[in-house]
Amino acid sequence: MIRIGQYNTLEVVKLVDFGVFLDGGEDFGNILLPKACVPAGTELGDKLEVFVYFDSEDDIIATTKQPYAVVGDFALLRVVGICGVGAFVDWGLEKDLLVPFSEQRRRLEVGQDIMVRVYTDKASGRIVGSTKFNRFLDKTPAKYKVGEEVQVQIAEITDLGYKAVIEDKHWGLLFKTESFGKLFPGKKLKAYIKEIRPDGKINLSLQKAGKAKVDDLADKILTTLERKGGFVPLSDKSSPDAIFKEFRTSKATFKKTIGALYKKGIIIIERDGIRLNDN
Repeated sequence: MIRIGQYNTLEVVKLVDFGVFLDGGEDFGNILLPKACVPAGTELGDKLEVFVYFDSEDDIIATTKQPYAVVGDFALLRVVGICGVGAFVDWGLEKDLLVPFSEQRRRLEVGQDIMVRVYTDKASGRIVGSTKFNRFLDKTPAKYKVGEEVQVQIAEITDLGYKAVIEDKHWGLLFKTESFGKLFPGKKLKAYIKEIRPDGKINLSLQKAGKAKVDDLADKILTTLERKGGFVPLSDKSSPDAIFKEFRTSKATFKKTIGALYKKGIIIIERDGIRLNDN
């Protein structure tokens, strides 16, 4: 069965001057893959992985181009136009994606980069976008465990910190005091469940809790030292950005970890970096 707004593997059933037709089954018949998207050497019977969507004439069409998001994804997209029914965002295809006014939490402006949920409108069957995320997320209580590693995507910046979508299912909050590195709407990264509050809201952390966090970083530091000949030009005097770039951790955790390694005699802390203790 063809999945509109998703990737499909379809068989080439007809060659024409302007492209090839792919087998869309009884529901969709033959689906055109325009000539510009046909891989060189394509022959009858070949099976191609294509993205299927609606073109500017609202006809089903295939492409080998990769959109920035498929149906079901959250993605950071740029507003490129406004029309009488909504705003258009660039999602990497010839036809821009419509975000209807009814699906906008606040009016969008050309040039904005916004988080959008791509979905199929049940009434029209068309692929559209929405900035009203709540109705797409799971309303049932989350079953995560404290300390569990999860995949998150930053959705927006608030006074408290960063709202993030957890595993495309639930809202989570990463407090500013728990954040480090460059965070922005659309960024995907791993995080850890820090707390599930009595009201069901979820607090996140970018690091494992307590001793597990330090042990994990210690292993990473020692592996990096061995890979780099026993020396890394980072110390407790280095900038938070430099530390994050190398080890993806906060300066406070880095200092605590190298302090523990130093006390065990595993490393030597020098003025301009840390070194494995050969003794």
